Amino acid sequence: MAREGGLRLKARDAEDMGVLAAVLQDALVPLTDVTFQKAQKRFVMVANRFMWESLKAERPQAQPVPVGQPGAEGDAAFEDEAPEPRFQRVNCGLRFDHVANVRIRAIDMKRRDQILNLLTLARDPEGLTLLFSDDAAIRLVGRRIEAHLEDLGEPWPTDWRPAHRLDETDQPD
Repeated sequence: MAREGGLRLKARDAEDMGVLAAVLQDALVPLTDVTFQKAQKRFVMVANRFMWESLKAERPQAQPVPVGQPGAEGDAAFEDEAPEPRFQRVNCGLRFDHVANVRIRAIDMKRRDQILNLLTLARDPEGLTLLFSDDAAIRLVGRRIEAHLEDLGEPWPTDWRPAHRLDETDQPD
């Protein structure tokens, strides 16, 4: 079920797909939630996406407040406040229309228990490629592929922010 205030995006061209790729970076995709509906020329999947758009700017260090002033230690107005979660994830539904064919690389489709880590989307004149970690890829073939993303359900807090190691050539000596 779509949620009020959740993202709803439509992508038609390379620029739109770039925005979609940024939103989906580091999404976790259970292989059980991936399917190609050949008769409808539609590829659909559910992804557990990191909500990059919800990152908050680092807050400045709290300054001490004199006793007796609002915000002082022991002030009843602040005793029940819990820290806000820093990071969030949410499930989203993705639909790719006008897909003539699907090609798979480095994914064992018989192992439906796999969870793929989506790195980015790459658009070209012949289609769209979903690039995953470990050199895995799903190639959607079609000249007019359109994508639709919609957040589903409520976000949940996570303590884990995706991070990427630098390539060996990018590391300082």
